[in-house]
Amino acid sequence: MKQSIVWRLLRHNISAKQLAGYAIANLLGLTIVVAALQFYSDIKGIWNDDDSFISRDYIIISRKVSGIGSIFRKDATNFSETDIAEIERQPWARRVGKFTASGFNVSANVEMGGCGLSTALFLEAIPSEFFDIIPDGWSYSPADSSATVPIILSKDYLTLYNFGFASARGLPQISEGMISMLPLRLSISGNGRQRYFKARIAGFSSRLNTIAVPEEFMTWANANFSEKNSTDPSRLIIEVSSPGDPAITDFLDNNGYESAGDKADNGRASYFLAVSTAVVITIGAVISLLAFFILLLSIDLLLQKNRRVINLLLMQGYTPGAVGRYYTGIVLTINSIVTVGAIALMLCVRLLWKGQLSSIGIEGASPLIAISAAVIIMAAITFGNIRSITGTINRIFPRPGRR
Repeated sequence: MKQSIVWRLLRHNISAKQLAGYAIANLLGLTIVVAALQFYSDIKGIWNDDDSFISRDYIIISRKVSGIGSIFRKDATNFSETDIAEIERQPWARRVGKFTASGFNVSANVEMGGCGLSTALFLEAIPSEFFDIIPDGWSYSPADSSATVPIILSKDYLTLYNFGFASARGLPQISEGMISMLPLRLSISGNGRQRYFKARIAGFSSRLNTIAVPEEFMTWANANFSEKNSTDPSRLIIEVSSPGDPAITDFLDNNGYESAGDKADNGRASYFLAVSTAVVITIGAVISLLAFFILLLSIDLLLQKNRRVINLLLMQGYTPGAVGRYYTGIVLTINSIVTVGAIALMLCVRLLWKGQLSSIGIEGASPLIAISAAVIIMAAITFGNIRSITGTINRIFPRPGRR
């Protein structure tokens, strides 16, 4: 009964319209923030997947070939250690790997359907951590004369063979599994030596447009068959921290480098998507912040209007905490409703894109991160509201010696 009387005294001058305006504004802002977070979490798998059309965590660069200088200087397009060190210093470069090219002649022979197929090849090697796949048995021991050389082939090469060369020559088309079972015979010659090796296709890469062998084999083969003295690479693979960052394009253009294929364009797509998500989250955060100040102003005006009543209650023995508890209850109730409402709206809005992502094989992420963010944001807003209420009531509380 006593509390009911106190509440009837304090609830005067409460503006339902102001509280409703705060709730609606905060609901809108919080919904935008958590929906953008959930959308970003759902689509993040698109560019984290190595087979995804928008995956661009790695770029492969080389020098632009122009003029006749490269005809007379075979190392004109190589990267020196100084060049590599400069790239490693860039803020967007996490790590840099070198393509080690073969300095010897290579040819491969394979028997298919009674027909022998022989072709000249090139081989390259890069550090294993830059591969998108590491097949079983990806190693080579020069001490084992009967060891088989594993090869990783670009998926593009198999497509070109099946739908270009094979269809034009009437040869059978082959799948990845079939070509992995074909025995290959490599012929390596150079530096006055020649040797044959057993080889096999160990896997197919979506990231690398090359014919790759283990570094152990390349190091040993170059030492024994290569007549070249230069070890500077002509191509580099870079793991980047922010795919599509305009700083990457500017750096490549300023130094006469170019990236392979359409990696830069796809990288810009993922970068634009990340920037767009950040802009949407910022807009939602600004709306929530404005709503926070709206409530602060409303509560402060309410407390000032009830200043005389609060003074009387405090002089009757009520503590500032007891008086502020009624206003705190209003804030907790409204913010709890806003939190639940924002989470519910986010889950409803998520249905708009979840079906589209599922149709392209993207299942999306758990909504727990977005829900946790909503709870944390509203907890911070509620804490700020309560601090403001407590501070205002303490200023109203009559202390001894203060008039």
